[in-house]
Amino acid sequence: MAKKVSMAGIFPPIPTPFDAAEELDLKALAGNIEKWNKTPIHGYVVLGSNGEMTYLSEAEKLQVYETARKHIPSSKLMMAGCGCESTHSSIQLTKKAAAIGADVALFISPCYYKSKMDNAALADYYTRLADASPIPVSVYNFPANTGLDMSAELIVKLSQHPNIAGVKDSGGNVVKMGEIIKNVRPDFQVLAGSAGFLYPALCLGAVGGVLALANIAPQQCCDILAFAKAGKHEDARQIQLRMIAPNTAVTAGFGVAGLKAAMDMLGMVGGKPRSPMQPLGEEQKAKLKGILKEAGIL
Repeated sequence: MAKKVSMAGIFPPIPTPFDAAEELDLKALAGNIEKWNKTPIHGYVVLGSNGEMTYLSEAEKLQVYETARKHIPSSKLMMAGCGCESTHSSIQLTKKAAAIGADVALFISPCYYKSKMDNAALADYYTRLADASPIPVSVYNFPANTGLDMSAELIVKLSQHPNIAGVKDSGGNVVKMGEIIKNVRPDFQVLAGSAGFLYPALCLGAVGGVLALANIAPQQCCDILAFAKAGKHEDARQIQLRMIAPNTAVTAGFGVAGLKAAMDMLGMVGGKPRSPMQPLGEEQKAKLKGILKEAGIL
């Protein structure tokens, strides 16, 4: 059985930089990680949705894991996005990520054959992964991208597996999150999947968050967590309210291209997303810059 792991803290799901020819820019990736290492984040999600994981070949995924692990200090956790469409591919990739040094494997629900991904299929998928994975596993519910919203009942059932350490829930339904937190096993860890609802999730008992916004506002995201833990609720609430607009801009609003453009504005390497995803136009960039300035990020 894999070792216990604490996911209590803030994790940026880091973007994958590409060069002008759309090849991996591993040097830029290393440089970005060195900058994030200076912030109080608890760890990283490498190849989550913001890492454009679905656009990478397996060989490229392994290169990204290797580069990231080399530059992420052992004091910070590396969560590797290992979800593929088939159980078989997901298990193979997890074993390779674990061998490279990932601490946790994060799995988004398979969704190409969406109509067949009922509770029985997803329970079977996650159970097989957890049985086979040499490292702890986290479920990843992201209905906006998969078109599948895992039920609270299913997540509670999966929480009984000793190697399923937690869930990243990007659904944003805090009522459902509360239901999950109330009914899972005591050491099962719930992570908010977006900074837009970080503070309410923490109030209900979430232990942290995997937040796109933490790529560009890591200190603010960590401050919300620290204030909530210290009972300084008014301070946490004020930052939360200020972070809603920039969070929307780099998630549902402008998406991965917006997050990468924001990183460029902050002196990191974001660059362009891989085609067919389109970079932001000048007008969108100007709008994004205004939102970041107003939030005090830029």
